[in-house]
Amino acid sequence: MHQKNPIRKKYYFLRKKRYYEINKSFFIPVISLMKSNFKKKKIKLALYFPSSFEINVLKILEYDYISKQNLLLPVIEENNSMNFFSWKKNEVLQVNKYGMLEPIKLKQSIPNIMLVPMLAFDGYKYRLGYGKGFYDKYLNKYLKKFKNILTVGVAFSFQKYHKLPINNKDVKLDYILTDKGIH
Repeated sequence: MHQKNPIRKKYYFLRKKRYYEINKSFFIPVISLMKSNFKKKKIKLALYFPSSFEINVLKILEYDYISKQNLLLPVIEENNSMNFFSWKKNEVLQVNKYGMLEPIKLKQSIPNIMLVPMLAFDGYKYRLGYGKGFYDKYLNKYLKKFKNILTVGVAFSFQKYHKLPINNKDVKLDYILTDKGIH
């Protein structure tokens, strides 16, 4: 854990320094992935509300295809766990104890595909988050029951680290989406 903190700090400041606004075409590879993996099935797409210079995943909402899907946003629960709840574009959000926006808890749902925020990633598709383990705990719990949850880490290409220190609780993602494509 301690060896991850200097990397977190370095990549947080790097992202802040080099941040830029992406356009909706950034998400074309994800939409292709969704169409090929889920055919005509309605998708439950888990997003996150961007903060702290994270890539603005809400740009994906500019596609009509996405507006026809079920959208989910994470809610941090009292026991330091996370769950996803239904949300529609422009619906009211509330501020949680971390200052992050989340939907009002009405209908909990398990996503088919998750866009996952990160501070850094490596070529082995591991991610470095903020250190609370919300996404890893969630995925460790639900991937055992629902093996078909596709996980896509979202980052700028400059957030790549050569090899992140990992432990047995870290979850390997299916894909990493950057400004250089999906890997």
